[in-house]
Amino acid sequence: MTHIAIMVGGPEAFIPDISSLINEELIWIGVDRGAVRLLALGIQPAIALGDFDSITKEELGLVKQKVRDVRTFQAEKDATDTEIAVKIAFSEFNPTKVSIYGATGGRMDHFLNNLWLVFQPDLKPYLSKIHLIDSKNSLAYFSPGNYEIKKEQDKKYVAFICLTPVKKLTLVDAKYPLNEVDFACPTSLASNEFLSDTTRFSFKTGIVAVIQSKD
Repeated sequence: MTHIAIMVGGPEAFIPDISSLINEELIWIGVDRGAVRLLALGIQPAIALGDFDSITKEELGLVKQKVRDVRTFQAEKDATDTEIAVKIAFSEFNPTKVSIYGATGGRMDHFLNNLWLVFQPDLKPYLSKIHLIDSKNSLAYFSPGNYEIKKEQDKKYVAFICLTPVKKLTLVDAKYPLNEVDFACPTSLASNEFLSDTTRFSFKTGIVAVIQSKD
């Protein structure tokens, strides 16, 4: 199993404590300021990439000194640095999971770009492997099917986000259950809760994001 972790340059306040991940067998990609952040934590990125417009010349020099594979892109381009990193992760490593840190907070246009990455035709086949993680939330994507998810011990809430029109959404073992409900437009079913350590859900069409969160 290959787990890729991508650190991007979102606000520091939204970055979770990743100290427990330092010794795990992860392949890290540092995106722009995210590469500097990883080096400061003692984490060696396999790749550092971006236009590096958010770091100083001294910081870029450090990145080039410490990271073997540094890929520099023009600031004016048709894809964000995060988008490029995710596509590199899938094209070069064939991962079973891609966790993205630093993708929330800050500029809303960047956040929406990160949220909607899974709608790109070349990334949509991998949507179930992509996760967004910040200091209060974890987000996973699901295509139609039947699922059982485990409660993250530090999280209180679970939300089911219909990112598209969704048909026959059923929630079982949740505080607020549903039985085959259709949603004609994107809808956030917020502030639901687990009744035990797991909850089950299913739907027939569309894309659903599940967010576990804490206050």
